[in-house]
Amino acid sequence: MEVGDWWRRGKWRIMVMLTMLHVVGILIFTRGFLLTRTELPYYSNCSDVSESPCFTGQSNPYQNQSNSHCWTRPAVDRLVIIVLDALRFDFVAPSTFFKESKPWMDKLRVLQKLASTKTSARIFKAIADPPTTSLQRLKGLTTGGLPTFIDVGNSFGAPAILEDNLIHQLASNGKRVVMMGDDTWVQLFPHHFKKSYPYPSFNVKDLHTVDNGCIEHLLPSLYEEDWDVLIAHFLGVDHAGHILGVDSVPMIEKLEQYNEILDKVIEVLDNQSGPGGLHENTFLLVMGDHGQTINGDHGGGSAEEVETSVFAMSFKKPPSTMPSEFDTSSCEIDLDQKKTCISSFQQLDFAATVSALLGVPFPFGSIGRVSPELYALGAGTWNLENNIEGNCPNQKEEEWMQNYCNVLCINSWQVKRYIDVYSASSVIGFSSEDLLHISDMYAQAEENWSCSSENLLSFKDESCYSSLPLKRKIDAYFKFLLNVAELARSKWTEFDLKMMGIGFAIILISLPIYFLAMMTKSVNGFSLLFGDSEIFVKLVFALFMVVIRACSFLSNSYILEEGKVASFLLATTAMFKLRNSIKREKMLMEAIVFLLLITILRFTIEVGLSKQAATSLFMSTHSSWLVEIDPGHPVWIYMAEIIPILALIFLAYLLYIIMARSSCRSIWKYVVLGTILCYILIAVHWASESDVLSPMLMLQGIGRNCIPRIIYAIGLGQLLLLAFSPLFHKDRDLESKMHLLIKTLAMLSSCSSTIIVLSGKQGPLVALVTITGGYCIMRLGNIERGSTDKVAGILTFDPLSVTQWSLLATCLFFVTGHWCAFDGLRYGAAFIGYDEFVLVRQAILLTIDTFGFSHIIPVFGLPFLVARQKLLGRTDQDRRLLHLQLSQMYLMYGLITAASVIATILCVIIQRRHLMVWGLFAPKFVFDVVGLILTDILICLAWFYYVGRREDGTQLTTLDHRD
Repeated sequence: MEVGDWWRRGKWRIMVMLTMLHVVGILIFTRGFLLTRTELPYYSNCSDVSESPCFTGQSNPYQNQSNSHCWTRPAVDRLVIIVLDALRFDFVAPSTFFKESKPWMDKLRVLQKLASTKTSARIFKAIADPPTTSLQRLKGLTTGGLPTFIDVGNSFGAPAILEDNLIHQLASNGKRVVMMGDDTWVQLFPHHFKKSYPYPSFNVKDLHTVDNGCIEHLLPSLYEEDWDVLIAHFLGVDHAGHILGVDSVPMIEKLEQYNEILDKVIEVLDNQSGPGGLHENTFLLVMGDHGQTINGDHGGGSAEEVETSVFAMSFKKPPSTMPSEFDTSSCEIDLDQKKTCISSFQQLDFAATVSALLGVPFPFGSIGRVSPELYALGAGTWNLENNIEGNCPNQKEEEWMQNYCNVLCINSWQVKRYIDVYSASSVIGFSSEDLLHISDMYAQAEENWSCSSENLLSFKDESCYSSLPLKRKIDAYFKFLLNVAELARSKWTEFDLKMMGIGFAIILISLPIYFLAMMTKSVNGFSLLFGDSEIFVKLVFALFMVVIRACSFLSNSYILEEGKVASFLLATTAMFKLRNSIKREKMLMEAIVFLLLITILRFTIEVGLSKQAATSLFMSTHSSWLVEIDPGHPVWIYMAEIIPILALIFLAYLLYIIMARSSCRSIWKYVVLGTILCYILIAVHWASESDVLSPMLMLQGIGRNCIPRIIYAIGLGQLLLLAFSPLFHKDRDLESKMHLLIKTLAMLSSCSSTIIVLSGKQGPLVALVTITGGYCIMRLGNIERGSTDKVAGILTFDPLSVTQWSLLATCLFFVTGHWCAFDGLRYGAAFIGYDEFVLVRQAILLTIDTFGFSHIIPVFGLPFLVARQKLLGRTDQDRRLLHLQLSQMYLMYGLITAASVIATILCVIIQRRHLMVWGLFAPKFVFDVVGLILTDILICLAWFYYVGRREDGTQLTTLDHRD
């Protein structure tokens, strides 16, 4: 076979080749862009500190002492860490700190009361580094390092942490750690806990199992002596947010439950905090790992997601002599008319601060700073009064500063050591200029260091120290540590520009291949692509829309508003079609309906961004003026329950009518009947879960998991039946347009039931929008066609119609409540029909929900666009034309998708040092490349399903004989 013949006839080979080209290019680019931070295989040891300048000329003062401490003197004996997952800052801080009071505020009153009445308790605003997924936050908290974006993909299957971390140091230095709650901890630290009580964490519909497990073991454990560090990780607030949003009754109930639990915990600790008591020197931390948005999502870098809380309390009175310049708190009067002060705290500092308090080595890779305020609360448990000699003024304050200065000396040395080793071990590391700048700052911090090892962390001070030199030393260490953290945040990721360039070039090659593959010669030797001036104008206009959308990805503002940009461009193409309708005086109704549909889409994209939650901020703010009734009015409630079921019934009726009026063969008929049955089952499932309809229809007691599983099984059976359909009848080729429409209807119906049940009650409405939009695009694409089908000299399809279909698919992605961020995933959909977590199964369900209406339905529904009022016959010429139309349309659709992804990749290359690269551009890149690979695979599957591997060696000649 000659190369030219292979190129013209091997369309399926080209599609497979393009898929492989994209996969290879994306893998290479990802290798250069999403590199993980190099994890060094080094661990801190007690003996390491003797190498620091803090002990210059002297041996380690603790080398002959107990192994209970080595780098710093332990300030606390026992530590209780209670993690409330997705704890927003305004869950803990009094409502007086905010402009407007919300229903979820002031529920943790026990923490607010203690912070306002006891000097040993304080509330902190904790700032996390994005991405704010639970895995990365736990890893960042325990290692003291910055998160790496690539770890987001491990959030559903946390691997064990291999680099040095706080839990490893605790276990290695004789600290007994007990854990209960979120099982992510035992996945990250599988062999470090003396006792553990893990509970499955990924069923977001389950608000109580993990929390009840924590409650069962937490209070009894407080009376036991077999632990030094206790960790209890609650998940109810996180799950309530994911499913119902922040402003929901279950969320309020969870916060009130936590308030009662914390009250009991604090009561137990306080009752045993007397001299000689079990908790005489216990330190309590109640903290969140990250925040959450108003809709309960997290993963990004918005203020709501990165701001969480830490409540710290010591059960012995701390010194009141911490210098005011180290106090960053802001104070307000709370609801009880008492003064409450809130400080700021970087989660990056957690590992170093806790290590200093417990007297264990800092994790080798920690770049955090020992927080002065949090350290003061714990270190205040030292009995400083017994160590004071002489009559030096402010000696108690100076002693605290001396102790803290000594700790910062070790802290800074450890960070400097890590930076040096990392730069020497990593492939790229920091630049020589950065290393020189870091060394200069460290040298300045060490320049005036004069504390001998006898004074360093000693139990007694033999002389008085002037506070001014100490403050200067502390300021110098602050400057060094803060600059290192800032430098790491700005340049931590190691971009391999060569790999990124090669990957980008490979993907870019696909664009000319798409164009060449769409070329088909006519009898005159000219490409059909440019034979007709009007079609040429449409092609230019379509490509112009694609370029406009691609260019919008260069701006972070337009990426945030991507759904609105897509709806605007779709409306622009609709105006173009409306102009043609008015000009030709035909199909005006379809053009107007299409414009109205786009208007509805534009509005529902706003609702989609609010995750379709009935308790969302958007619905709470705008629902009243939209329908002029109160959201809690019975009419609104009944409409929300009944309309989706009515839409589902209408879809079933529509399928039945189409099947009855078409010449469906037995196999296609059974597939459609199976989908109608699934629609009925979905309606019964929703009615059984409805508080309104279930009592009326007496559907209580129906298993909530049974029906979804039946629907999944029927859908899988339908797909298998369609895949093996050639075995059941002899005509394996497309015989006519009607045959193509029947196959398309069967495929879409088999996919739709699973997609609809996963999408929730919005599913039937989105399906109706898809059908209406597709019908209008198909009809408006035939405006230029008369009663006959002229093909010679023109493109065999309308390129603008395919562009509209692609833009409609993009709009549907946002209409269904998704966006290109990990907090845009509807995790609850992965557990429809299942309570337990299985990685592969839940990942498949989540993928179907995320890309169902925006990728799966559009790709398999694309053949509808070739339907016309006059169906072609069954001649060989007709079949060749039909194959040509399908191949060109799929290639055009792939071209549009690839062009958008290439623009995203170019944007990522340009904006790789942008402040929002990990919070916005990188998630956009991940979603787009996954969508591109999925689109390529679906196009190949669709081609094999509709056409098969049939190759037609006969060159397409003129069809003007039809005139």
